[in-house]
Amino acid sequence: MARIVMKFGGTSVADLDRIRNVAARVKREVDAGNQVAVVVSAMSGVTNQLVKWCQDLSPLHDAREYDTVVATGEQVTTGLTAIALQTIGVDARSWQGWQVPIVTDDAHGKARVEGIDGAVLIERMEAGQVPVITGFQGIETHRHRITTLGRGGSDLSAVAVAAAVKADRCDIYTDVDGIYTTDPRIVPRARKLERISFEEMLELASVGAKVLQTRSVELAMKLGVRVQVVSSFEDKPGSLVVDEDEIVEQPVVSGIAYSRDDAKVTLRRVPDRPGVAANVFGALAKASVNVDMIVQNIGADGTTDMTFTVGKAELVRAKDVLEKARAEVGFEALLADPEVAKISVVGIGMRSHAGVANTMFRALAEKGINIQVISTSEIKVSVLVAADYTELAVRALHTAYGLDAPA
Repeated sequence: MARIVMKFGGTSVADLDRIRNVAARVKREVDAGNQVAVVVSAMSGVTNQLVKWCQDLSPLHDAREYDTVVATGEQVTTGLTAIALQTIGVDARSWQGWQVPIVTDDAHGKARVEGIDGAVLIERMEAGQVPVITGFQGIETHRHRITTLGRGGSDLSAVAVAAAVKADRCDIYTDVDGIYTTDPRIVPRARKLERISFEEMLELASVGAKVLQTRSVELAMKLGVRVQVVSSFEDKPGSLVVDEDEIVEQPVVSGIAYSRDDAKVTLRRVPDRPGVAANVFGALAKASVNVDMIVQNIGADGTTDMTFTVGKAELVRAKDVLEKARAEVGFEALLADPEVAKISVVGIGMRSHAGVANTMFRALAEKGINIQVISTSEIKVSVLVAADYTELAVRALHTAYGLDAPA
């Protein structure tokens, strides 16, 4: 007998037939003698609509009210899934984030999980009941307001619940049958990975791979939660996210990721003096705007240009924050370009192989793709290019690193 947390994403619960399919999969695990907890996302498209309503009313909406609105999608799904399970003879009960409770900080829209007491959930599971828990949402204890964990936050909820109930495994059910070397919709010859390290998956998720949410991988690595990505619609082996020492052969590059969710911001003629960068990024941090790639030019005439990326959804807020700080920072102009894409190559084998970046730059140059910004880490190289070149860049790099499956 195993204790398993099963998480189902939006496409897996998109309509009543798919919710019935979820119930059947859960019943299969229960009938096998396993203790099961289920975490569900909102039905496909629902969260996007709720977000759009908030943005249409006010691009600079109150984050607390935003959470109140967008957290409702998961509430509907938990109730429907519990009903579907009860209908086929499985004892099930829905749980909202505040009922567990999933306690978070008060960073609305991107709250961090601070703790979950799994005792009651374990008690119910040991008694044969299946808790069906809302993904994506929690509660902050200061004012007892609902919080949300950021897009893709149901993955984070599932990993956190798995850790809290001491689960043997956390299965993430989605519309793909595992983790691929890149998006198979762009590269048909992409290969499915049997195993990938936590560190590689964390880098891939952070630079655009949509299979798992970044913070969920970070938490799984920190807490040692074994994660499996499997298909909701096909009975095929999935992909395991594991410790690096479980991977016998470490490839130079494991995957190519891309993101069209970034925007480039350039501050022209910023005073070249100590403390200016702290003023710029301090103001953005205070407004909870995440910054990624950062480049600063060599100073000339007492000024410099500073370029960085922010989430495209946060561009309006970032521009508002920076314009308000213009007098303090002293920049001459603010230029914003949302039509960019971030392309990244990731692999733990980079640590011991030279020339990985050169292969990337040469492959892009041969396709006539100009690189705007470069960022690196120990196992990752990322570049910013014009959005129109996204698919061409991904295909070229996938071939250049020998990741294409045999024809």
